[in-house]
Amino acid sequence: MQSDSLSLNKIVHYFKIAVTGKQKEFTSGSIRRAIFMLAVPMILEMLMESIFALVDIMYVSQISVNAVATIGLTESVITLIYAVAIGLSIAATAIVARRVGAKDIKGATEAAIQVIFLGVFVAIIISVIGLLYPREILEIMGGSPDLIEEGFGYTKVLLGGNMTIMLLFLINAIFRGTGEASISMWTLILSNGLNIILDPIFIFGLGPIPAFGVEGAAIATTIGRGTAVLFQLGVFFFGFSKIKIGLRDIVIRVGVMFHLIKVSLGGIGQFFIGTSSWVFLMRIMSEFGSEVLAGYTIAIRVMLFSLMPAWGMSSAAATLVGQNLGANKSDRAEQSVWKTSTYCALFMGIVSIIYLVFAPQIIEWFNKTDTVISSGSLSLRIMTAPFVFYGFGMIVLNAFNGAGDTKTPTYINFVCFWLIQLPFAYLAAITLNYGPVGVFSAIAVGEVLMTIIAVVWFKKGLWKKVEV
Repeated sequence: MQSDSLSLNKIVHYFKIAVTGKQKEFTSGSIRRAIFMLAVPMILEMLMESIFALVDIMYVSQISVNAVATIGLTESVITLIYAVAIGLSIAATAIVARRVGAKDIKGATEAAIQVIFLGVFVAIIISVIGLLYPREILEIMGGSPDLIEEGFGYTKVLLGGNMTIMLLFLINAIFRGTGEASISMWTLILSNGLNIILDPIFIFGLGPIPAFGVEGAAIATTIGRGTAVLFQLGVFFFGFSKIKIGLRDIVIRVGVMFHLIKVSLGGIGQFFIGTSSWVFLMRIMSEFGSEVLAGYTIAIRVMLFSLMPAWGMSSAAATLVGQNLGANKSDRAEQSVWKTSTYCALFMGIVSIIYLVFAPQIIEWFNKTDTVISSGSLSLRIMTAPFVFYGFGMIVLNAFNGAGDTKTPTYINFVCFWLIQLPFAYLAAITLNYGPVGVFSAIAVGEVLMTIIAVVWFKKGLWKKVEV
């Protein structure tokens, strides 16, 4: 009993260190402890994001089925923005982590500033498109006329204010690269805490604030994320991070910027391939009506909730790979990946069993329409069945990114998503008339195949020789 108590006390002690960000050196000492110190704040950060996503869909589902479907269609388009943001953030994490591992804080700071410049430039272009063409975007995605009329305001606000999404992603990626994952965690707690408070106010109205309906969800999200971005910039300017930015540092450095673009192209490519495949899958699902689409949208939100801890662990693995390669410790980098992959696979296996058993009851929490429940629970069961494989594979895939090898995951995503998953989904769902089951099955097949290819290629060790 005493040894159990000591063990528990040690875990609590390490947990406090992890969430306060007191440990920032991960190139020496216990690998297991390094994984814990980085993964805990990253997992909490991702969980906070996914909790908001679930709360958001619960509020919106009280409006109408069309409102839920609007979120599904809009977010499938937003994922294309995520592709750019995540691609740039991969480059930011890899380069910043490598510079920090090599004790080059000046180089890390220069890279961070240029990443922010790039994010602002891309976001402005997307904002113009979103503000001018929200109806057309929903129409292209297969939305019905009544859905478009009810939901175009949501699309307009979310795309118009996408700079908050872009900068939130990029600056948090910089913090992860420096090993200050706890700052990223507190940023998301602020952002999504505000979202949860503001959501019902703007959706249903309160006092002088009118009821905006589904558009209110986008307004709340934009305000929450915008506030968090101001907090992030404050951390940089007031010197609470390893990277400290002064007014004299805010200069465009063409050489650094082009190097970032070069490294990020692979990351943008891999996530554009992955996210655009989701756009096409959502387009196929829209053929089966708003209720089926709403069930699928809810299932995706629930699935993303369980993926957040896994993404937190994969981000931890990427940081460990980057910093250890920067310190010329490639063997330690590889050991970190295998250990993190094992922990992630065990976690995802447990999640998969829960969804297989309780899928209908989980979907029913969000919507009680029979078609929505049957479609959502079926998609949840099929898509999460191979989670053990996916849990292992996503760590290995992100380890390439941490090393700065963004091309390999791009090739893997292209084969698995565009050459296998999308043709399979269309053939099974439309041509062979299996309907939504064909789409769900294609997603599961893509996950398993991606893991197999990633593990085989990672063992070759070519990622250890990449220079960033």
